Amino acid sequence: MTGSYGQIGTELIEALRAKYGGENIIATGRKKPPEILREDGPYYRLDVLDVDHLHNMLVDYDIDIILHNASVLSAVGEKNPQLAYRTNVEGSYNVLEAARILKLDQVMIPSSIAAFGPSTPKENTPNDVIMRPTSAYGVTKVFIELWGEYYTQRYDVDFRSLRYPGIISSEALPGGGTTDYAVEIFYEALKNKKYTSFLAKDAMLPMMYMPDCIKSTIDLIEADKKSLDHQSFNVTAMSFTPEDIAAEIKKHIPDFEISYEPDFRQKIAESWPRSIDDSTAREEWGWSPDYDLEAMTKDMLEKLSKRLGIKY
Repeated sequence: MTGSYGQIGTELIEALRAKYGGENIIATGRKKPPEILREDGPYYRLDVLDVDHLHNMLVDYDIDIILHNASVLSAVGEKNPQLAYRTNVEGSYNVLEAARILKLDQVMIPSSIAAFGPSTPKENTPNDVIMRPTSAYGVTKVFIELWGEYYTQRYDVDFRSLRYPGIISSEALPGGGTTDYAVEIFYEALKNKKYTSFLAKDAMLPMMYMPDCIKSTIDLIEADKKSLDHQSFNVTAMSFTPEDIAAEIKKHIPDFEISYEPDFRQKIAESWPRSIDDSTAREEWGWSPDYDLEAMTKDMLEKLSKRLGIKY
């Protein structure tokens, strides 16, 4: 896995090692990893823009599946589109080329709801639909999907991708995405009992709790290739607004208050779907989420309060 110290990678590495054995999952990244990533399996520094190092590592450790999670996210991508291009596009190209040349078994590269754009239907966005994103991050994700699908058709590379919605984690801190408010709000509710949202109160977006994110990823990795008619899939668990999640938090912390000061991320959010249709994933590989807004909120508050040592 590349990007192993990111929001998704940190918890996905743990889940994969628990299931397949620590020695079988190689964590990589460009920065020093959290201590947890060095406890139960190997970690190595890797820059996916270094083609020789990438190929050597894949050969030296007899890798058969790559999970390419290294990515510059939406908010950071708008501040530095050039970095988003180099990391997201060139990095993914290098990974797919390595898979082609070395004949690896499978490549999983996450996509995102950011791949959709203002001209995409906002409600129940279909799996197969026009995609004209207006963010740098979204443009790179469309490239990744199309290039991966091309490699499947042209070179028989087994490319798979999930269009993740906003991911909410009780373990990893936000990483520069437009949906990060839905993680920050829990920390601020517990610490200060108030939060200022950088999205408007009615900015509805598709979301998923991290356990479901991990479940969907592993389910797709393990899916029988013969059952897949698509390479890229919508996945979701719920859709809500900042106002919705604040109301759910207030059920547990009655004196919690929220205010709204939309910034440049509001424009990004407005270009994305409000809800998405993941029936293709349900039909082709049996996707089904476990958490809704109520269950996620309860679990998040319980886990964070224990880690922060805060009673509520």
